Amino acid sequence: MRNAPAVRALAALTALILLLAGCSEPGPGRQEPGGFREVFRDDFGGGADTPVSADRWLHDIGTCYPGCPAPQWGTGEIETMTDSVENVSLDGKGHLAITPLLRNGTWTSGRIETRRADFRYPPGGTMRVEARIALPYVTPGDGAGYWPAFWMLGERLRDGYTGWPGVGEIDVMEAVNGLPQIFGAMHCGVSPGGPCAEPKGLNSPPQPCATCHGTFHTYAVEVSADQVRWYLDGTHFFTVTSAQVDPETWRNAVDHGFFLILNVAIGGGYPAAYGGGPNPATVPGRPMLVDYVAVSEQRP
Repeated sequence: MRNAPAVRALAALTALILLLAGCSEPGPGRQEPGGFREVFRDDFGGGADTPVSADRWLHDIGTCYPGCPAPQWGTGEIETMTDSVENVSLDGKGHLAITPLLRNGTWTSGRIETRRADFRYPPGGTMRVEARIALPYVTPGDGAGYWPAFWMLGERLRDGYTGWPGVGEIDVMEAVNGLPQIFGAMHCGVSPGGPCAEPKGLNSPPQPCATCHGTFHTYAVEVSADQVRWYLDGTHFFTVTSAQVDPETWRNAVDHGFFLILNVAIGGGYPAAYGGGPNPATVPGRPMLVDYVAVSEQRP
């Protein structure tokens, strides 16, 4: 055959490309171990100091949703959320950076949520929501008031409905004040009190994590018709089941779509419960870095 060396070289190159493609990270529609199929993923690729994808994410601005149904985001946090790349941007290394800043006595930070609000478990199956995150590199000595979180809210809140916590909130991961531990929680029912002990909610015990601040770890929940399960680096550490509340409360909390939220708050009730809000020693400018966010589903 004429040009046989060139043909062989082309064949070898094609084989190499196929091999490398097979080693790439799974994208939407790809099968994952355990029978899960990815339906959403963002790896936060892009240039440094550029915005997140406007096709995938919305910015929350100010101190409350439009109409201000819950001032200070309903938690007492003191920052103002912005869409500035100083607060929310890609870092050029495949990460999202959400960075709280302090200027002239005022804290600003970032809070983004998925445009999609239809993430839900399939009939008879399970939804897995996961992110790989390095929490802000702070300690209890310089991180008082820091409150990074990865969480989900029921889709009805997108339409201006104010029925929190009845519409359901699942906190995949929260951390406060630079403490070497993380939490998971579920909020449901009515507040105060109710079947879910609001506003505290149904909380996991503190999960020790000495390297969570400044080092990447994987945080996930799996949601099905009768359970919500929390995982840290693949290890299951907490479960809430439908048997813990009445059937109507459970349906209202989980049987619908969710949107996902990533944010770093400053101050508020949760940090106050663990020693207080920001003080003169609190350092600004320590970002939460997010390597990826993914949603997968497992069908029967």
